Formats: sequence, structure tokens, C-alpha cells
Amino acid sequence: MLTVPPASGAVAAALDGAVAAAAPARRALPYRRLLMLASHVGLFVVSNWAAFLLRFDGDIPAPFAALLTGLLPLLVLLRATAFFAYRLYDDVWRHASVWDVLNIVRATVISSAAFFAVAHLLLGHTAYPRSVILIDALVLIVLASAARLCRRMLHQRATTHRRRVLIFGAGDAGEVVARELTKNAHHGYRPVAFVDDDPRTIGSRIHGIPVLGGRAALPAIVRKTAPDEILVALPRAAPETIRSIVQTLEPFRLPFKTVPALEDVVAGRAGLGEIRTLAIEDLLVRPPVAFDLHRLRELVGGRRVLVTGAAGSIGSELCRQIARLQPATLVLFERHEAGLWEIDYDLRRQRAVEVRVESVVGDVTDREQVGRLFARSRPDLVLHAAAHKHVPLMESHPCEAAKNNVLGTFTVATAALQSAVDRLVFISTDKAVNPASVMGATKRVAERVVQELAAQARREFLCVRFGNVLGSSGSVVPLFLKQIEAGGPVTVTHPEVRRYFMLVSEAVHLVLHAAALGGSGALYVLEMGEQVRILEMARNLIRLAGRIPGREIPIAFTGLRPGEKLSEELTERDERLEPSEVGKILRVRPNGRAPLVLDHVPEFEALVAEGDGEGLLALLDELFPHFRATRMRRGQGVAA
Repeated sequence: MLTVPPASGAVAAALDGAVAAAAPARRALPYRRLLMLASHVGLFVVSNWAAFLLRFDGDIPAPFAALLTGLLPLLVLLRATAFFAYRLYDDVWRHASVWDVLNIVRATVISSAAFFAVAHLLLGHTAYPRSVILIDALVLIVLASAARLCRRMLHQRATTHRRRVLIFGAGDAGEVVARELTKNAHHGYRPVAFVDDDPRTIGSRIHGIPVLGGRAALPAIVRKTAPDEILVALPRAAPETIRSIVQTLEPFRLPFKTVPALEDVVAGRAGLGEIRTLAIEDLLVRPPVAFDLHRLRELVGGRRVLVTGAAGSIGSELCRQIARLQPATLVLFERHEAGLWEIDYDLRRQRAVEVRVESVVGDVTDREQVGRLFARSRPDLVLHAAAHKHVPLMESHPCEAAKNNVLGTFTVATAALQSAVDRLVFISTDKAVNPASVMGATKRVAERVVQELAAQARREFLCVRFGNVLGSSGSVVPLFLKQIEAGGPVTVTHPEVRRYFMLVSEAVHLVLHAAALGGSGALYVLEMGEQVRILEMARNLIRLAGRIPGREIPIAFTGLRPGEKLSEELTERDERLEPSEVGKILRVRPNGRAPLVLDHVPEFEALVAEGDGEGLLALLDELFPHFRATRMRRGQGVAA
């Protein structure tokens, strides 16, 4: 005979006590968790009723119906406790995964076993069908899992308007970014497939996204999946690999994106979903140089530092990197007041440590002002980046080039001598090597000015020579991007013109390391890798924009401009390179006697004061035979 437990019995009392004890905690639960709890209680009730209906073919005998209602509160309590223990009220259904299903199974099995032990063994209700307990558990697992998976499917369907993205790279970076894009619709991307060269991953799925093949199958995969964009998730890929991907997909006219390196995400410098457009730097960037923080802090930390040309591409990056090294004072000297305000604001807004920054509007060619600045600020370290660097423009303004590059450098260097500056670093250029332009020739004179003053006074004055930096104000890349945006043509001076390139951050990083090396009159050159063909750079930029070079965006050849060479050099014929203590920094040693220029400074001053461009070019011809020969080949003669 069946015994039905009264509602006011031990079970009801226990349930009332548990509810009363849980009341404060329940009041503290956030609204969403209460809603989740109520949803699960509903599932517990439905699954139990369904189990009885299935067990008795839809017609539950009255004694068993009474048993169902009498023990249902106990079952709900045990189920609720087990689901709480497995934090199933905290999960977000639209992000449901296999892990959530496993937790549902665990919580259901444990609560079912506990119910059987309490109902059968402790309370003695042996008539409660064991088959119902089993069916109830199975139904609950199905209902709770299905509810989550349906919510996830609805969420994914609601976000189908997101841009379809094909991810190249199924490694750690690809897995992380796929998970982030799948879970968070606000990024606006929906991964449709992976491409990876690792044969072990092909045919597998990552977060439900298939790995369809390797690079060889890339065109076929693009046709099959019809992505809107290509996402390159290869943070450490060689530039050759990325260039190969871009060139392979050129006919599809797809834009390319990339992801930050995982170490940048861990360090907080980038977010998981921080997707950016693939840039030309990604096709050229080389392995990073080891950063000797201790050496640089010894150079800068606690010292007074002056940067001339502080608003320029090199000068502003110098200021940013120096500010992180905790100098006592950082003085920014610049004649372009708008640019000076921008770098000053940027330093004060982003600086992680408190550094005293002083911004001074002025001109390096103003001898009296420079003298007052040095006397007042008493710098320990000077980085002289102020210069005119536009090659064709300086061909038309030789006096201005000499005034800024030669006389400005002489003024800063002599003020540094008079103020007993510990170390001065002059920022030079590869165009100073066998100069073919006014800009290059005046920078070569400036190199010699610094070296000769260092030799006379035996001071730590040194020069650092390097090529073009990507992203600088004079770089060809911004011009190409504007031309591509306008629909072309992209103008290249010559099909075979080549240049050295490096990132501005890397160049400045190495300049500071060269400054730490020191050496009276030393001349260092940064190892720039292989020269880049400008025509190929233009083509790659067009491909990165999802256009076809030569067809959708034409390329026009305009001819070399005055002062330009087909390729640049880092050393002259009478110079040799020696390795330094720092990788990618080489020391230049002369094989012969370099021309002396200090005695010619008064001539430069007189010619600049008179505005005698022809006389100035003649003086440069006298100092640098290569400059004269180049100009003669161009048919300019002495009076260009």
C-alpha cells in the first residue's frame, strides 16, 4: 500500500527551513540570477511531470500523482542546490558550450542520486518508481541543454548581419580571436572558416568553425565561403608569408585585417577583439630587437634631456620613448608650435610616470635663443633631430637647407660644448652617403661638424645614420594611401627605385641604444635589412585595399625628381662597417681622411645671409666630388 507524505510533514518543514535560511541570500541575488533560478525550477517541475507521464503512458494513477506532488518540493530543492553548486545560474545561455552540458549532467546525476537516497532510504518511500528517477534525469538533461543551445542559436542568427571573415591561422591567436568574435557580436564579425598550413588541424573544428585547408587551397576556400574580409591571425608570421597570402588573393579584391600579438594582449597594450587593417608595415617588419631597458635607463634615468625637432616624426617618437625611461626633465624644442602642442599634450596624457616636461618654441638657427635655452635647462643629454629632410623641395631652397641642417647643427653643437653637455646625438640619414641632393649634402656636412667638434673637445658627440621610416611625415606611404583612396593613379618615380625602410619606433629604439654606446665622434649606422622596391610597395598597398594593381588602380611613372637616386647607400667607399655591442647597430670607421668642414662654416654663414644659392652649391661641389659629379650628369652644372 502506498504511503503519501503529508505536505506539513518533515519534508515540508525541511523545505520551509531551507527557504527561510536562504532568504537573505536570495534577496542579495541579482535580478538576472533570480530569473535563471526561476527558469530552472520550471524545468525541474516540467521534467518530473514528463517523467511520470512517460512512465505511465500519459495516465498517472492517483496514488502516484499524490506521491509526485508530495515529493516534488524535495526534488526541486535538491536539484536547485546541485545546479547552484555547479554555477549553472551564472552562465550566459547565448555562450553555452559543451562544458555547460557536462555540468548539467553532473548536477542532474548528483541530485537524482541524492533524491533516491533521501526518498527511498531515509523517508522510506520505496514505492517511488526508480524508472521515473532515471527518466526524469534524462528529460532534464535534454531540456536544460536544449534551452541553452536554442538561446545560442537564436543569438547567432540575430547576428548574421555581421561581416563574414575567413581566418588565416588556426593556432593560439586564431583560436582566441575566433572565440572572442563568436561570443561578442559588437565586434561586427562572424568567422566562417579557418585556413591553416598545419595538416593536423585540417578537417577539425575550433569553436564550431571548420578548418577547411591550407594555403594551397586558399582560392577554393574563398570561393566556397564567400567571406567579406580576410583576417590574418599570424602574429609572428614572416613578412614573406603575409605577402604570399595577399598576392594569392589579389583577384578576389578582399580587404585584409590582422590581430595583435598575444603578448600585447597579455600586457594590456591591445584587446582581444582589437582588429586592425593590415598595413604595409606588416609586410616589411623584421624580428624585434632586444630591448636593454637597464642600459637605456642608465642613459636617461634621472637626467635632463633636450630633444630638438621634438614635433617631427623622429623627434616626437624620441620624446615618447624617453619619457618612459624616467628622465628628471624632458625639454622639447621645436619651431612648429601646433606640432609642439600636440606632442606636449600627448606626453602629459599618456605618460605612465610623472616626468617634468618643458616645451619651448624656438629655432635651432637662432644662436642667442639656443644659448639661453642651454644655459637655463642645463641638459645632460641632447638629441638633435631638427632638420629639413624633403629632398626635391630642398633642391629649390639650398640656402634654407644649409641654414637649418648645417648652421642649426653647428649652433646646437657649440652650445652643447659651452654648456658641458655629457652627450650629444645627431640624427643623420642615408642620403648623406655619397650625396646626390642638397639635403643629403647638408646632412653630410652636419655629420662632419659634429665629428670635428667632438675631436677638438674630446666630447661624447656622435651621429646615427639610417634610412626612411614608415609613417613619417615625409614617407611615401601616406601619399600612396591618399592616391589609392582617390582611385589612382599611384605615382612612382621609376620602376627600379629602391629604398631602405624601418618602423619609426624601431629606428628611435636603436638610436637610443646607439646613444648609450657613446664614443667621441662615433658614427653609427642602423642595419636596415634589404632595400624595398617602391613599385612593389605600391602594388602591395593596392592589394591591401582590396583592389587590383594596374587594373582597378593604375600606376604611373613620373621620373626621378631632382636630387633623387635609384637606390640609397649606408656607407661611402672610404668607410667600413664594424659590429657594435648592440645587434643591428654598426659602427662606421673611415678608411681615409674625410673632408674638413669646420673651417667652411663662416662661408656657409655668409652665403646663407646673402641668399647666394649658386655659391652654396659651388661650396658643396667643392666639399663632395660625388655631389658635383651627380649634378653634372643631371646637366645642372654648378649653378642649379
